[in-house]
Amino acid sequence: MDRQTLIFLRDIQRSIQRKIQTVYLFLTSSLWNLEPEPQAPSPQTPPFDPREPSLPISFPIKTLHELESRSYFESFHYPFNKAYYVAQSGSSAPSSLPNRRRLLVCHDMAGGYGDDKWVQGGNNPDAYTIWHWHLIDVFVYFSHSLVTLPPPCWTNTAHRHGVKVLGTFITEWDEGKVICDKLLSRKESAQMYAHRLVELAVALGFDGWLINIEVNLDRGQISNLKEFVNHLSITMHSSLPGSLVLWYDSVTIDGKLSWQDRLNNKNKLFFDICDGIFVNYTWKEHYPSLSAAVAGDRKFDVYMGIDVFGRNTYGGGQWNVNLAFDVIKREDVSAAIFVPGWVYETKQPPDFQIAQNCWWSLVDKSWGILQNHPKVLPFYTNFDQGRGYHFSVDGGEVSDAPWCNISFQGLQPLLDVADGSIPDSIEVLVDVKEPSYGGGGNITFKGTLKDNNYFRTRLFQGEFLLGDLPVLLIYSVKSEGNSLLGLVLELSSSTTNEKASLLLAPGGANQLSSKFTQVIMTSQFKKQGTVPGWVVHESSISMNGYRLREIHAVSYKSNPELDEIRSESGLDCHDSMSSSSPANYFAILGHITIKTPKHNSDFPQSTSWLVNGEHIKWTWSAQGSKNLSIKLTWKLKDVTHFVFHNYNIYVQKLTEVISEPAGTLERARDYLGTAHVNCFYVSNHEVPSDISSLKFFIQTCGADGTYQKLDDSPYFLLETEAKVESCRRQCSLPPSSRE
Repeated sequence: MDRQTLIFLRDIQRSIQRKIQTVYLFLTSSLWNLEPEPQAPSPQTPPFDPREPSLPISFPIKTLHELESRSYFESFHYPFNKAYYVAQSGSSAPSSLPNRRRLLVCHDMAGGYGDDKWVQGGNNPDAYTIWHWHLIDVFVYFSHSLVTLPPPCWTNTAHRHGVKVLGTFITEWDEGKVICDKLLSRKESAQMYAHRLVELAVALGFDGWLINIEVNLDRGQISNLKEFVNHLSITMHSSLPGSLVLWYDSVTIDGKLSWQDRLNNKNKLFFDICDGIFVNYTWKEHYPSLSAAVAGDRKFDVYMGIDVFGRNTYGGGQWNVNLAFDVIKREDVSAAIFVPGWVYETKQPPDFQIAQNCWWSLVDKSWGILQNHPKVLPFYTNFDQGRGYHFSVDGGEVSDAPWCNISFQGLQPLLDVADGSIPDSIEVLVDVKEPSYGGGGNITFKGTLKDNNYFRTRLFQGEFLLGDLPVLLIYSVKSEGNSLLGLVLELSSSTTNEKASLLLAPGGANQLSSKFTQVIMTSQFKKQGTVPGWVVHESSISMNGYRLREIHAVSYKSNPELDEIRSESGLDCHDSMSSSSPANYFAILGHITIKTPKHNSDFPQSTSWLVNGEHIKWTWSAQGSKNLSIKLTWKLKDVTHFVFHNYNIYVQKLTEVISEPAGTLERARDYLGTAHVNCFYVSNHEVPSDISSLKFFIQTCGADGTYQKLDDSPYFLLETEAKVESCRRQCSLPPSSRE
């Protein structure tokens, strides 16, 4: 079945879906009228107005008028949609792509903007996400709207893993032809719209565009299309070094919508004026070789498409996706995965977590690892996948509500898929239902282990060069019984290639000394407020001139003498963890921090900040309860070297005490969420009638995973409407109007 037929069928499917929705709305409205005691109909939901305050969301630009008028920047949602993670030299998205074959991932799921549209996070712990970033170079957020702006959560986590992020500009169907007629009417209009796209990418912090013109054009329009692509590429590169503009294999230099499935003289004109081509996914086995020949020394800029759904794609996609990868790898060109969410959308068994890991293992085995971490210090990860059933700060659970927010993803470990053939082994997985030290992630180790055996698994593959300063390593563990967990640093000399294997462990590891170059006993990291059950280990190493190549975890058991010491020191975890599990080994790794003494977080004093409340709105229910909506903003009074990208938001409800001695009754500080920019929107927060004021805390989070104490954090104090009205009455002032 060719591409034209597939698109025709998709159009029919969408038409049928719209008709079903219309019938459903008619039936439900009719059923409403059959209710025995009909209620007054609720006011019709007003159309979405991006200028009005509401929970921040990501959304596309659907018309040329919106793009030209720059109306997006007038949206209430615009400041929330800025990506916070700025690329750091050596640690994140490089200034240019590496000179090797690459992997592009194009995410297209149900029209886009699902769970990921909620900038401050959603409530679906089973939301789709990607955590195999070590296999990816470029991520494209795709939808069928004219201008698809990547939700900041994707940009944040992709950049953290060194992956570039592109939005999509697409024209298709009859509407797309009308758009192209205006876009390409003049050279000046082509340049102006290119400028608008550049402005959006720079302002929102993503790295460029995929251009997909899926309509037939007049031959006379090709020159202005060329001007559009060329001007977009040049302006993107000058405005944002390292940015990318890619061309999708669609319309040809003749103006015909004809997918070539390879790079040839029909589309090379566009390839020559941008950074690469995304080749349509219905290619034949010899097309990668032909494309490489045409590309010459730019063969890595040719991305051969693979449709994971298997729609006329080489090898059939799905669980045979490695067949296409093997052909592409043989010809040494790049690959582009289209719709990796197939695993999620088709509910591959047994569950998403396992199926996702198994599918990406096919990519790993065929294509190989592309990204290494750590690259720079400080290095911190809590293994968060951006979804979960609880949220923790420093080992303490601050929320038990299910959630999803891809921005929360920590650097993801390289967990190999076990084949289950080793009877005496440990299962290693990220288990979002187990306790977390930070966020909602962890690495859980469980299984069987003989007393004198140990189990070792790779977590990270790095390329960091150690310097003069000692390196401090901190990690947290929660375990059962005599289960212990250590970390191994694999190092190599940058001058002699001499290798060293250092085991950092809490004790009881003497039986493993012959397996490693050196065993270093960790000490317990004493920190005020440490939650019982978690043990925080700390150690330091000095290996100047050595390069950190890999980080491994080692599971082993302690001896009875050490168990007694642990029990006497109050560190035994039998009471806090289930002891009825059939597994005789169980441990949770909560986080890893690697830093030098100069990386200790230095938080500004609370008086250094300006904190404001905007768009304050009180509403009342029929039962008399109050609800508050407010936009909180904060910034440092003076521009300094401080740079923070994560802020935990808490609220404390205060009650004024009338009786002697008069004062204020303070309640617990409730976690509201985490902001990744300098603003946060609180929507319809319920306030009991006896509350006189609300105190919003902005807790700053350091790059090394540390948090400012709440008592030292900046805050915003807001008196409730009831207290304001009471003050007015006491002062004989006229009452304010209520919304």
